[in-house]
This record gives sequence, structure tokens and C-alpha cells, in this order.
Amino acid sequence: MFTGIVEEVGTVAALERRGEKILLRVKADSVLEDTKIGDSIATNGVCLTVTSMSEGSFTADMMTVTAKKSALDQLRPGSAVNLERALLPTSRMGGHIVQGHVDTVGKVQGIEPHEGGYLLHIAVEKKWAPYFVAQGSVTLNGVSLTIARAGGNDFSVSLIPETLRSTNLGKLKPGDPMTVEFDIVGKYLLRQHEVAEEASPLDMNFLRKHGF
Repeated sequence: MFTGIVEEVGTVAALERRGEKILLRVKADSVLEDTKIGDSIATNGVCLTVTSMSEGSFTADMMTVTAKKSALDQLRPGSAVNLERALLPTSRMGGHIVQGHVDTVGKVQGIEPHEGGYLLHIAVEKKWAPYFVAQGSVTLNGVSLTIARAGGNDFSVSLIPETLRSTNLGKLKPGDPMTVEFDIVGKYLLRQHEVAEEASPLDMNFLRKHGF
């Protein structure tokens, strides 16, 4: 589990396809402290398991389907990636609960100055609309953010200059893909509502049968 508070921006050193897997090597510094093989590091919001380490870098394996679903297959050597180690019981919960399980890939529509900060506009498939609400949480490229505006198939998040400086969000341009993970609490609540509706006998046939 993660919080969406990026610890470091790493650099992709290599991507190597091996059958159904992609080997990703990332140059990093601070996230390597106390990290060992088998630990998890969120890379642009995707939970990856460290399979090997060397001086100044770590390697993780990804299945091709994971890379495609999360847009990590579009990374290239030199790409900047947001990194965060898994949460410890003693860590501060600075963002929100992030699993590192990407829901979809959004597309940057634009970024504009707004009240001393910036608004980042993201488009997603319309089926995801129930999962984002104004003032709710969302994770973009591994960064915990607050939704400022929710539309039908798009939403906007507020960014402060420090977020642009300390993450790879400052390098975004229109058309760029972004990993998107919606708030797990909201997903559970929505699922609970769906199950309750499926179990309810209250429909038009039920009402007619009982004289309504």
C-alpha cells in the first residue's frame, strides 16, 4: 500500500522485452535506502516488485498486459518516473490509500494557470465517471491529488508549483498518457450499492404483483 506522496523522480535506464514480460530498470537514489529484493516500489503509480538491485538502480519485471494497461509500455530510456516505497505502519498518511493497481489510462487535455497554481485536465472513458467526484481523491502517475472539477468523461485536479517541481507532472503536455487509480473507498461504496440494488426485489413487476 502507498500514499501517493512521491519520494523521488527516477529515470528509466532500460526496458527489455522477454517473451510475455518486460524487464524495467530504473535509476534511483533515496528509494533504494532500506529496500531489498521482494519489496514493492510504486513506479508511476504501478506497484512493482524489486527483482534485483545494483548501485544506483533497481530492476522490476512486468507482465506485458500490465505494462499496456498502465501505459508503462510507452516509457523509454530517459523517461522520468515517480517513485514511492510501500507504506510502513509508522509512516504518515500524507495522501490517501493507494494500492498501486491502475484502473485505467487517462489522457492529458491541457494544463492552465489557476489561482496561483495550475489545473490539470484529464480525459478518461465515460464508464469511469461514477468513480470521480469533486473534492475526492485520485492518483495520477502515482501522485495523490484532489479533484477540483468532475465532468462526464473528464476531470480536473489542482496542482501547486511544488507538485510540478517534485514529480514528473511538470513535464506533461497535451496528449500524454497518465496512469489513473480511483479512490478504493469510493470503489467499495459503489460496489456495495450495486450489490444492494441487485439483491433488492423492488421493481415494476414486484409493485404490480402487490397491487401498486
